[in-house]
Amino acid sequence: MFATKYWTARDEARRTMNPFSSGRSTDGDSFDEPGSFVADHVPDPGAFLEGHDLLEGDEHVAFHDITRDLFEERGVYDATFGYNLARLNLDRRHPDAGYRYAVDADDPSVLRAEFSPTTEFCPQADALVKGSFRAWNGLSDRHEYDLVRVRVRPTHHQSDSLNETLEEIEAQYRESGEVPSEPVGGSAESTTDRGQGEDQTTVQSPF
Repeated sequence: MFATKYWTARDEARRTMNPFSSGRSTDGDSFDEPGSFVADHVPDPGAFLEGHDLLEGDEHVAFHDITRDLFEERGVYDATFGYNLARLNLDRRHPDAGYRYAVDADDPSVLRAEFSPTTEFCPQADALVKGSFRAWNGLSDRHEYDLVRVRVRPTHHQSDSLNETLEEIEAQYRESGEVPSEPVGGSAESTTDRGQGEDQTTVQSPF
């Protein structure tokens, strides 16, 4: 559970060490209470979670609490809002954005995670989903799943290429047991985009 440790003095110390944590975000009425699950303020499950055991209520909160700690440790931050990506699920301004989870129906040791970006052109989607995959699977001793599979919701305009990259990273992890540290082929940047200047809709993943 999130419990009271969600916002503690320890978190303040962590934020001062994270380059994305600039203190721009404030609580006010913009966020749900830590440890809460408000169905109207989180994205509906998409196709990647369909037919699997969806985490809701306390089950969702319990895993999301772990997620927040892992993202904090690995620096998986939304640079636009200046906060840990896990906090997006509590942001009332973006009720259709964030992560939903489901236990794989065929293998309960596998968790499926589907990311819904804030907009269809979210420029950070590439970095955020790769960072999420590496945090969950690179620190897999901190949760109960052998593998966390990550996909981007099809509402993002580059979801096909992003998900192809995630599939490749996942395949490498399954084969080697090690989380790839370098980008693999099939990135969100198309072949014709390479060498033609920086693509403003694509972010090079720092994770």
